[in-house]
Amino acid sequence: MIKIGDTLPDIPLYTLKGSTIKKVGLSSLIKGKKVILFAVPGAFTPTCSKIHLPSFVRQADALKAKGIDEIFCIAVNDPYVLDVWGKVAHAIGKITLLSDGRGEFTKAMGLVLDNLPLLGLRSKRYVAIVENGIVTSLQVESDATKCTITCAEDIIKNL
Repeated sequence: MIKIGDTLPDIPLYTLKGSTIKKVGLSSLIKGKKVILFAVPGAFTPTCSKIHLPSFVRQADALKAKGIDEIFCIAVNDPYVLDVWGKVAHAIGKITLLSDGRGEFTKAMGLVLDNLPLLGLRSKRYVAIVENGIVTSLQVESDATKCTITCAEDIIKNL
């Protein structure tokens, strides 16, 4: 599993621009920046939709006021699903949602959650603070159905 002091893996992620899927390199998006990277087990799942993502939408301005340049959310979902989820959650313009559709980034991070029989491979719920590509803080929920240490309110306390 990735740990504090490690460099994020340079695995392509995907986003939707209009109706076109765009491949993005996370390393180029975060170069020279202090960012929050959080992952959810799945878009439109209960804890992710009711608690986790909304906490970052609510606190986006406060996090940026504390020195965070950008906030990224990664999910093992396709970019079309993440685009709609971002619109429904009012995250557009506050949080960049990135698709790890095949779970390659999640596997490289060592944060695979594969105990949800109906959902298949997903990501554990985590939040990392990353400075210029280096992980400086990492919190991983022991129970992916809970959001007890990875909500934006938890992160703000430690910035």
